[in-house]
Amino acid sequence: MGVVVDPAVRLEDATTLRANAPLLSRIKAGWVPPAEVVPARRRSPSSALLLAATPVVIALMAVLLASRYAAAGFVLLGTYVFIVLIKIASMSEVPEDDRPHERAVYEKARLYEGRYLLPEDFDEEAAAVLARAQRAIGTVLRSHVNAEGLLDGARNGVMLPAQEWEIARLLAKLSALRMEHRELLARGIAPEVAQVIEPLERALAGSEAAVVARVEALERYAGHVAEAERAYHARSQIEELRARLPRYEELLAESGADKLSVPEIDRLAQDADALERTLRRSVKSAHEAFRHLES
Repeated sequence: MGVVVDPAVRLEDATTLRANAPLLSRIKAGWVPPAEVVPARRRSPSSALLLAATPVVIALMAVLLASRYAAAGFVLLGTYVFIVLIKIASMSEVPEDDRPHERAVYEKARLYEGRYLLPEDFDEEAAAVLARAQRAIGTVLRSHVNAEGLLDGARNGVMLPAQEWEIARLLAKLSALRMEHRELLARGIAPEVAQVIEPLERALAGSEAAVVARVEALERYAGHVAEAERAYHARSQIEELRARLPRYEELLAESGADKLSVPEIDRLAQDADALERTLRRSVKSAHEAFRHLES
């Protein structure tokens, strides 16, 4: 389970948030990236030292070239030029403490605070329920029957992400309240408080049951879609076989075995008709389950 993002968040920003779960966790814990520094305005100590040494190197090189140690002068010149070239190349690199990516993620995290949820926002029970919802939604959105328009693909693409976000949001709130409740119980409860605790626990259990009911409705919908998906693929395979039948019939006729083919061919046609009815029935059931999700 990764980052869950409000579907109203702009797609590009939502993609950035989903791709940076560890960084968002650090930001949530209070980490702030260093402010960006323009590299061109920075001058490291090595740059200043290199600049200060230039007159000395030039003077020494002139003395060496005018003496019998001219070869050493050329070596000094080559070494110095090499060092200067390396330094020029390094000046174009962004320093390690300049992290524009981290800063960009930090700004988006601040901009969309409260509109995304991290894995640590869910306790173990809530994470399991959310995973069930996400599996059901994935079954529908990744299906061929949805892509082929046998379901209402446009409404699925809008409503199902909204369902995922609403379920995740409720589960995160439930997880936070459950954690607070457990911490309270761990400290010990006075007898006078026990009467208040019981209805609070019933409220937590009732809220969880309501969210689970939503997830079960999604799972029923996904089950109908999975049945339609199986019928869709089987029907496609049957149709492919039916398209090949003339070649088989021709072979059987030429070999004198055509009297053996009639029952099998008839059965193939019957299977195709049965799968067509199954597909229509499955799609109809999926549509009815979808309408139940909207209520």
